[in-house]
Amino acid sequence: MISLILKSKIKTALLLFGTILLIGVVGFRIIADLSWVDALYMTVITISTVGYGEVAPLSEEAKVFAIFLILASVFFITYAISVISEYIVKNNDFQLLKQRKMKKKVDQLNGHVIICGYGRNGKQAAQKLSIHNKSFVVIERDKELIEKYENDVLFVHGNANEDDVLQNAGVERAHSLIAALPKDADNLFVVLSARQLNKELTIISRASQETSYNKLKLAGANNVIMPDKIGGDHMASLVVIPDLVEFLDNLSIIGEDTVNIEEVAIEALTSNDTPHTIKDLDFRRNTGCTIIGYKKPSGEYVINPEADTQLLPNSKLIVLGRPEQITKLNSMFGL
Repeated sequence: MISLILKSKIKTALLLFGTILLIGVVGFRIIADLSWVDALYMTVITISTVGYGEVAPLSEEAKVFAIFLILASVFFITYAISVISEYIVKNNDFQLLKQRKMKKKVDQLNGHVIICGYGRNGKQAAQKLSIHNKSFVVIERDKELIEKYENDVLFVHGNANEDDVLQNAGVERAHSLIAALPKDADNLFVVLSARQLNKELTIISRASQETSYNKLKLAGANNVIMPDKIGGDHMASLVVIPDLVEFLDNLSIIGEDTVNIEEVAIEALTSNDTPHTIKDLDFRRNTGCTIIGYKKPSGEYVINPEADTQLLPNSKLIVLGRPEQITKLNSMFGL
């Protein structure tokens, strides 16, 4: 509301300026019988009160008109200065208030995700996290981009390469960081800085060049994604094995009502420390879901694990099912 009022006042000030300028030019043209250029010159030096001198001797009527123009311009300048000052002060106060509110929200986050860069990949990551109700904050240095999306996304303004900006985003409390900057060198600096600030942080980085892959891994990235390579492989697969790829594309991990694949931590399924096997869970009978993968505590994956596979602490199951079966699974175990 304040912004609309100030914009209205600024429009009024500009209208007054245009009106006074027009009156001055026409007045000097008619009353002092000056050319249009001389009339404009006299109007400008009269309004600005610079006192360069008259282009020609003025008549009594022209002098009276000049006095009127000076008094009117003084009123206009005073009004314009007050409007501009008000706009600057209130705009700064409004921006400061928004920054404080945003900082307060960021300070309340814990176990959240930090997205560095709100370009194409950053937006896609933010959309996926929003669908899964994961709290996240975006580091972005483009103010125009922040102003465009600030009502929907929590932002920290600054360069993600800088430690203090990462700290403002709560990197010490964060669970994961996604480095989605367009340049590999920038992502490399982000990964190095983030890893130094939080040794336990899960870091996923974007890469454009294959030569950057190993560098990002050495810098501390847990995973390095190459969007261009993935896209090319996917298109080639549609030629080689089109039906299989189309089937896999139809397996969704998007929203609550369309999920086909879910990962489940073993701790959420077992009620005590006694090891269980996949057979003991009897997922197929209880939920209709099928276990298609098992992630060991060491990080090794087992595809289509055997029924007698021991479920060790800090391991995970990859489960496949129709949306209603996944929903039943989540409600049964409170996931």
